Amino acid sequence: MRIGLLTEGGYPYLSGDAGLWCDRLVRGLGQHEFDVYALSRAEHQEAAGWVELPPQVSRVRTAPLWTAQDDGVAYGRRARRRFAESYGELVTALCEGDPPDPAGSPGAAAAAEADRFANALYGLAELARDEGGLVGALRSESAVRALERACRAPGALRTAREARVPELLAVAAHLERALRPLSLDWYGDESGGDGGEGLGAVDLCHATSGGAAALPGLLARHFFDVPLLVTEYGVRLRTHYLSSGTGPSPAGPAGPAGPAPAPSAEAAPAVRSLVAAFHGRLAAEVYRQAACVTPGNAHARRWQERCGADRAKLRTVYPGMDASRFAEAGDSLDTADPHTLVWVGRVEPAKDLVSLLHAFAELRKQEPRTRLRIIGVAAGAEGQAYLGHCKVLAAQLFPDEADGPHAVGDNPVSFEEIGGPDAPTLAEAYTAGAVVVLSSVVEGFPVGLVEAMFCGRATVSTDVGAVVEVIGGTGLVVPPRNPRALAEACVALLRDPERRARLGAAARARALELFTVEQNVTAFHGIYLELVAQAPARRFLFDDGDPRPFAVPAEACLTGHWAGPDAHVTARGGPSWAAGPAARDTSPIAATEGAR
Repeated sequence: MRIGLLTEGGYPYLSGDAGLWCDRLVRGLGQHEFDVYALSRAEHQEAAGWVELPPQVSRVRTAPLWTAQDDGVAYGRRARRRFAESYGELVTALCEGDPPDPAGSPGAAAAAEADRFANALYGLAELARDEGGLVGALRSESAVRALERACRAPGALRTAREARVPELLAVAAHLERALRPLSLDWYGDESGGDGGEGLGAVDLCHATSGGAAALPGLLARHFFDVPLLVTEYGVRLRTHYLSSGTGPSPAGPAGPAGPAPAPSAEAAPAVRSLVAAFHGRLAAEVYRQAACVTPGNAHARRWQERCGADRAKLRTVYPGMDASRFAEAGDSLDTADPHTLVWVGRVEPAKDLVSLLHAFAELRKQEPRTRLRIIGVAAGAEGQAYLGHCKVLAAQLFPDEADGPHAVGDNPVSFEEIGGPDAPTLAEAYTAGAVVVLSSVVEGFPVGLVEAMFCGRATVSTDVGAVVEVIGGTGLVVPPRNPRALAEACVALLRDPERRARLGAAARARALELFTVEQNVTAFHGIYLELVAQAPARRFLFDDGDPRPFAVPAEACLTGHWAGPDAHVTARGGPSWAAGPAARDTSPIAATEGAR
């Protein structure tokens, strides 16, 4: 099977999102062939290079999202009219409001608006394919004028009607950046001009995130009827909403519409409203056209349903993590200091270490011997500033106290990094204490919590994101921003070593069952086969005049004496490849199935 893997800002680049997960998926599915179509987010990402690719990656095609050179395409009168119609319909759909709320009962008008946006999007894609690109047209003055007409039209949103020239320029620039994938030369088929180099030649498109990464998959679905699988471990639309709809200034030279807008224009209500409407409608169209959508947890699943995903298409597939590096830690549950709490992660405000420090102050009143080890790295200026604030707070809450007049004072709170003398590895950091604490106020899929579960540690966590789903009753969960509840839960576990041991063992068993690389790869292998089997036959692949079949015929999955190793049936007038002995599946998965 040939898979088109669609990424944005990640694999195969050394830095980026979901790169490790994609690499493990590709390496775990060695029986398939992968074509990687990667969108980069920054120049430094491309300069850093790629990871070492496995042999099953047969082709890599890349394109930047951070810049776009003017394609120099000069539209004729008919092409200009086509662009004006399609772009006008697209911005009109944005100005008439956000996508319908799927929690309600969208009527015919809502469906018509969704179709209007989709038809306009595909109309622009067809124009780009016919004429050679959209960059110049999207940067033109006619695009800004079409946006202005849509904002001033009757029925437009109030915030859209209030948009001034700077806001119109900001929205037009954002749409140009978001629609850059439409101008790529990735959309050829196996018999097209690029010799089978395009997405039309793959059996399945797998977008590793929503948004820009899924847009090429949408076009492959539209042009060639290639089934689309969308995986979101962090819902892109949610990320966009949380970032307030602002983005970087457009790269490249300014078009006839004028200079790049000031950053203040991008924060205007009209810009936020129109940009959010675009991303909302794009997400709804991606979910509508996808054959299957795989959220990474129930928290992401609820977001996808809220944004228009059909519940029947959703299938939760948990992220796969490498459990081997925590194997020894999980086998030694009695080596932890029974009077130490451990926090491990990236130091930033969303982790709410301030509440953790106040909770530890409450805990010390009941358990004076307890210590708290905060092990993590502060990334960026914001993280460094927050780390400094937490150190100052710790010094105020816990002034160094010495045992005697000639002893050196010691603070019960320590700030450390992985690789230090007391925590040389990640596994040793988690096993340094009896209880692992998570105090976040915002969390998606809690990777650190799963790592603590692999180590067999009892945990106390705040009820945010997918924490409850991950824990599943193997740890204590308290409300966020509640230091007293956090302290009481930690005291309960510190005073009950038998309960800690039971919870830690149950947590490790749950993590090994649900969150390993093996379960992730196996799940996607099954989804790939299912989607390709359900897709209509679009073509035959010829080697020497005969069609190339699948490695294992469909009847091999059925029971009966005629399906044994020596049984063989050849249809009259069948292809030459059916004249030999029956095919046998020798993959590791098949061997496992046979052993059962």
